[in-house]
Amino acid sequence: MDSPTQNTSLRRLQNVEKRIVRVLELAGGVMDELANPTGPRKEFINTHCREFMKMIKDIQVTLRDEIKSACEYRPFEKCDYSSRISNEICCKKLEYVLSQLDAMKQTIDEYQATI
Repeated sequence: MDSPTQNTSLRRLQNVEKRIVRVLELAGGVMDELANPTGPRKEFINTHCREFMKMIKDIQVTLRDEIKSACEYRPFEKCDYSSRISNEICCKKLEYVLSQLDAMKQTIDEYQATI
């Protein structure tokens, strides 16, 4: 189940996607206007370029916030790290002791085979 934070983040990214589409439409409109045989209309170009730059800035801010939020995400934040790490260390120690015991058993078996 998605958390409210994930839903908000997804909505923000969907809005960025819509803004990107709009930015492309603005760029296309400016290109069409520049190709106009009667010449470009200055106010049309200015309006589109202003909106283009505002939307690019909004996209940058939103993406920067989302990246920052993702970097701050701590999936085990409420977990007791010290006990978790202690358990992992204990398991590693046991695995090491078992490997040493296996090596000792192999050495004993090899010694007995030579007698």
